[in-house]
Amino acid sequence: MTTLPVFTPLPEAAVISATQHLRDILRDAFEHGPGHAAVVVFDCGCELAVALTAAYRACLPEAQFINFDTQTPEFILATLNALSAHDLVVLIQSTNFRLEAYRLRVELFKRDLKVIEHPHLARMPGQEALHYIESLAYDANYYRGTGKALKQKIDNASQAVVDSGGAELVFAGKLESAKLNVGDYREMKNIGGQFPIGEVFTESVDLAHVNGKVNIFAFGDTTFTVNRPEQPITLIVEQGQVVDTINSTSEFDQVLANIRADDTVVWVRELGFGMNRAFSKERSVRDIGTYERMCGVHLSLGAKHGSYAKPHIKRGEGRHHVDVFAVTESVRLDDEVVYRDGRWIV
Repeated sequence: MTTLPVFTPLPEAAVISATQHLRDILRDAFEHGPGHAAVVVFDCGCELAVALTAAYRACLPEAQFINFDTQTPEFILATLNALSAHDLVVLIQSTNFRLEAYRLRVELFKRDLKVIEHPHLARMPGQEALHYIESLAYDANYYRGTGKALKQKIDNASQAVVDSGGAELVFAGKLESAKLNVGDYREMKNIGGQFPIGEVFTESVDLAHVNGKVNIFAFGDTTFTVNRPEQPITLIVEQGQVVDTINSTSEFDQVLANIRADDTVVWVRELGFGMNRAFSKERSVRDIGTYERMCGVHLSLGAKHGSYAKPHIKRGEGRHHVDVFAVTESVRLDDEVVYRDGRWIV
């Protein structure tokens, strides 16, 4: 007999709030409406999964709902395979669903299906679940307006500086054309992805042009959980590589050791501008993939980055992509301050 998880349901007000946010996402970001089918695959493994499922039932009364834990993989795949291009699939996962050996979202995108993925929800119980629901609020004007303004400035900049309070990390050269994750899919091949959203990201065209120091207040540890040391850790970066640290912890030392074991050196790659105002330095959740959208700056350590090719790093060669979160006093693109006092000012 399977033992069902025991948890306290989220308040009804949280479900009502989630319903409103998801209704906005479905209407404004996905333009989902009559004429297109929807399938919601869910589980009941945590209070957040249960709340989101209830919210989607309110938003999508005509959708087919499938409990992942009570149906066979064959039934689920057959149902998804019956969908047509531009139909919608929602995945509500306390952990993450495995069907056969492939990543489900990637396969769905290949068939031109719209996908909303909510993974690892069980990592965010109680108050964190409420923060997650707040992070689903879709302010189209903010995300699209500020996001596109940041992309334009990134694409035109010849230098970027992250000031983390007495330490500066300098990207002394052109940045890669920025990518947007702001819920605007009108010019994109794939419609959807992992939620919550809110990010503009880039990296140095030449990784060796990244030098200086940066103080980080959190990092993704070996369990993909947000780890917050008692005091910030300083990374010393030379020619795009982390060469030393100050005030490190045993957990972070292990992260660096794992990267060096597989990737030889610790590259600083992604320069991420998180935009989701539900998360901040003080207001976090444990799941690293969710907290990555935090309104501020994150960097990735390790050679892996699927969005940008580098001549000395073959695609698929890097093993690690570890997010670290910078203490951020300000961000400058050329001589313009674009981030200060915890917000983007473009």
